Amino acid sequence: MLLKNKHVVFAVTGGIAAFKAAAAVSLLRKQGAEVKCIMTQHATEFITPLTLRELSGNPVAVSLFGEIPEFQVEHISLARWADILVIAPATANVIGKIAAGIADDLVTTVVMAATSPILLVPAMNTNMYENPIVQGNIEKLKQLGYGCMEPDAGPLACGVSGKGRMPEPQDIVQEIEFQVCRTTTLAHKRVLVTAGGTREPLDPVRFIGNHSSGRMGFAIAKAAAIAGAEVTLVSGINTLPTPRGVVRRIDVMTTGEMKAAVDSVYPQCDAVIKAAAVADYRAAHPASEKIKKDTATLHLELAKNPDILWELGQRKTHQLLVGFAAETTRVLEYGMAKLRKKNLDMLVANDVSAEGAGFQGDTNIATLLFADGTQEALEKMDKFALATIIVERVAALLAAHPERFEEDS
Repeated sequence: MLLKNKHVVFAVTGGIAAFKAAAAVSLLRKQGAEVKCIMTQHATEFITPLTLRELSGNPVAVSLFGEIPEFQVEHISLARWADILVIAPATANVIGKIAAGIADDLVTTVVMAATSPILLVPAMNTNMYENPIVQGNIEKLKQLGYGCMEPDAGPLACGVSGKGRMPEPQDIVQEIEFQVCRTTTLAHKRVLVTAGGTREPLDPVRFIGNHSSGRMGFAIAKAAAIAGAEVTLVSGINTLPTPRGVVRRIDVMTTGEMKAAVDSVYPQCDAVIKAAAVADYRAAHPASEKIKKDTATLHLELAKNPDILWELGQRKTHQLLVGFAAETTRVLEYGMAKLRKKNLDMLVANDVSAEGAGFQGDTNIATLLFADGTQEALEKMDKFALATIIVERVAALLAAHPERFEEDS
C-alpha cells in the first residue's frame, strides 16, 4: 500500500461537499494511511465530528482551544505530525483567508504552521469558482507551492450545472499518493509504457483479442510518474483512468495502431516498458459486413502482426528496453530466449496459469530476468507493488549506464 504509515491531516471546511470527505478518509485508511481530521465550525453543520472520528480512528478537533490531549497545542502538533495537509472541500472563504495570510481558526492556523505539502480541493458554486478573486487567490497559492486539484463539472447542490463539484474520493486519494510519495528517481527521464490488450477486427462486430485488463501496465505508468519520469502511456482497449502524473496518453485498438504510436515517440525515450499484450495475428481479410452463421465451421485466414518489441530492439540506440513474457510452461527458459532474441535489458516473466498471476487479477507473480543472465524471483504481490519494483530496477539500470544517455542529458 503506497500510503502505509503516511500521516495525513484532513481538514474539512463548510461546504455541502463535506459529505465526500467521509468517503475519502475511509479510503485513506484502507490504503494504510494514518489520518487525523480537523474541521471548521461551519463544517460541523454538514457532517459531524463523530463520523470522522469513527472513520479516521482518531479524535477530531474543531476549536483552536479544544481540550484534546493527544493534539497538545493542536495547530503546532498537527503541523509537525503531517506528511501532507489536505483541505477538502476547500471553500472560497478558506482559500481567500489562506491567500491573505489570515489564521483565525484551527484549520487556517494549522496551514500557517505547516511545513508539509498542502493540497487544496476546491468545491463551490460555479460562479464563485470562476470569480476572478477566487481564481486570483488560487493562482497565488499555486505560485507559493500549494497543490490544487481542479474541481469536476456537473450538477451542483445549488441546482445549476457547471464546474465546481468536489472530485471523487478515489481521485483525491490518488492525488494525495502522488503528492506524498513522488520522488526524483527518474527525474528528467522519458519513459514509454504500453498497457492493455489490442483487438484485431474480424468484421464490424467481432474481433481477435486476449484477456489483458491493462492493470499491470497502468500500475507501471503510475509508479514511473511517481518516480518523477515524463511518462507516455500507449493503451489498448480498457476503461482504466489515466494515472496521476502521466504526461500523455495515446489510446489505440489494433497492434498496427500501437506500433505507430510507439514508433512516434520511441526516438526520444530513455526507457520503454512494454507491458501490453498485443495480438500476434490479425485477420488477413477482415469482412466489411457481419459474418453470418451460415455453416457449421468458419475458416479464417490470419496474417502475422509486426513484432513491435523485436523491431524496437533492432533499432535501439540508447534506449533501455523492458519486455514481458506471459507464459504457461517453461517460463524462465522461454523468457531468457525472448530477452536475447529481442535485445532487451530486462524481461518480466510470469506464469499466467498460476493462481494469483493471471490477466484479470489484482496480484501478480514474476521473475525479473536481466541481460547479464541474472534473475530475481519475486513473491506474489499486488500489481502496483510489482510495478514499483520494476521501476526501481529500471532506474538502477539507467544509473549504472549513464554513458548511454549522454545525448539526452
